[in-house]
Amino acid sequence: MKAKKLLSLALVAVLSVGLVACGAKKDSGKSQGDDKTIVVGATANPHAEILNKVVKPLLEKDGYKLEVKVFNDYVLPNTALLDNSLDANYYQHVPYLEEFNSKNKTDLTYTVKVHLEPMGAYSKKITKIADLKDKAVIGVPNDPTNESRALQLLAKEGLIKVADKKLLTKNDITENKKNIVIKEIGAEQLPASLPDLDLAVINSNYAIEAKLNPTKDSIAIESSDSPYANIIAVKKENKDSEKIKALSKAVTSPEVKKFIEDTYKGAIVATF
Repeated sequence: MKAKKLLSLALVAVLSVGLVACGAKKDSGKSQGDDKTIVVGATANPHAEILNKVVKPLLEKDGYKLEVKVFNDYVLPNTALLDNSLDANYYQHVPYLEEFNSKNKTDLTYTVKVHLEPMGAYSKKITKIADLKDKAVIGVPNDPTNESRALQLLAKEGLIKVADKKLLTKNDITENKKNIVIKEIGAEQLPASLPDLDLAVINSNYAIEAKLNPTKDSIAIESSDSPYANIIAVKKENKDSEKIKALSKAVTSPEVKKFIEDTYKGAIVATF
């Protein structure tokens, strides 16, 4: 009986050591564990395309391996950055990052501004804004910063008037002579929703993914002096690491600027 008890204790000890070893192995696989591998989260277009086609070979020359994880929403890339699944992400602008930090009590930061994606208004039913009928239904992104951008664009086009404040929702519309109905929809769902709407204000990354050219297909577009340049976001404690410096240098290289100009032909504008 005593021998059986001792054998049981020995087995428990062995299993415990094995579990600890497995746990250590799992932790070592996180992005921060390899100084020569850079894991970046990005939305598909243009971010992942820029990273894979231009930034990856540039980093390889400097001895780094770039892994790009593609996301199709605007929340998970930041949560993945916070839990160290990513070294950086590339998909958002500064106002969105600031709003995320404020809402979630986090302190993510950024290193460089890379490009501007002008937000555009698209329609399958009309060819100019003036043709919008009374009680037209307009789709806008449902996150605070991009909804604000959309409403500001509609205000610039004279469709509505809005309150003088930084973040806007449809409740901040102060004048709406055409009785326009604002429908808040996930940014990634707007292109697919376009046939059911009279107008949709769509972020350029999702527009491009849906084969819409912001400069050719939109019937209204943000001005080029928009403050919404897309950035490389990182955790504050990793901002000055060697691999983040290498990433920031590569993504603001002349090669990336030329690729943006040649590939997107004004639909996306380099900001460096």
